[in-house]
Amino acid sequence: MAEGGISSFWGPVTSTTECCEKNYAYSSYIAEFYNTLSNIPCILLALIGLINALRQRFEKRFSVLHISNMILAIGSMIFHATLQHVQQQSDETPMVWEMLLYMYILHSPDWHYRSTMPTFLFLYGAVFAAVHSVVRFGIGFKVHYAILCILCIPRMYKYYIYTQDVSAKRLAKMYVATLLIGTLCWLFDRIFCKEISSWPINPQGHALWHVFMGFNSYFANTFLMFCRAQQRGWSPKVVHFMGVLPYVKIEKPKAQ
Repeated sequence: MAEGGISSFWGPVTSTTECCEKNYAYSSYIAEFYNTLSNIPCILLALIGLINALRQRFEKRFSVLHISNMILAIGSMIFHATLQHVQQQSDETPMVWEMLLYMYILHSPDWHYRSTMPTFLFLYGAVFAAVHSVVRFGIGFKVHYAILCILCIPRMYKYYIYTQDVSAKRLAKMYVATLLIGTLCWLFDRIFCKEISSWPINPQGHALWHVFMGFNSYFANTFLMFCRAQQRGWSPKVVHFMGVLPYVKIEKPKAQ
């Protein structure tokens, strides 16, 4: 949105996307204040997931997944703080990389040619990053990202129907719920920005999208960790940190 009363440290806006929040309303260093700070819960949740993955010695793919969540959130913070085109790439490119990583984790257990898929996904991500650095996709990026998300849904559903554990199924349901609520917040912020601008209080739909997607990623990661632990025979169970935040606890056979 149009700038507030504070001058910009980063210069004129060069990004192709802006949200329904007044720019530089609180600081000359932060263009979109709430959209920047709302990424902090995403980082903290990813850090909790990473600690759990390392502490229980899950496969490295899950550590990389949690780290990718943190990188995405940090990139998003940088973008919303500056609203510069280069920093926009630090938000959008990790979004694609993260989805490629989800595709690998979802499909790798049944992939017979183990080196083929990761090689293809790596090259795909590298080519996208190179092209995205010089081409402004605009709506094309959103369509591309949506397609990658849709490609993950059938496999995620298969994991859901083959999982008998009630607590694990609840994780999957929370994943879907946070995705739907977050998407509604994002759409509300995009579609009704003109009306929201006249309200005395901005509900900050895009910031809420960040928070819900932080929980969405955490629930997705935790559910996938449970499913993978089942595949490996690690007797997983869902427990709760301080009775609130779910995580997976496993018992590996002594040989592992």
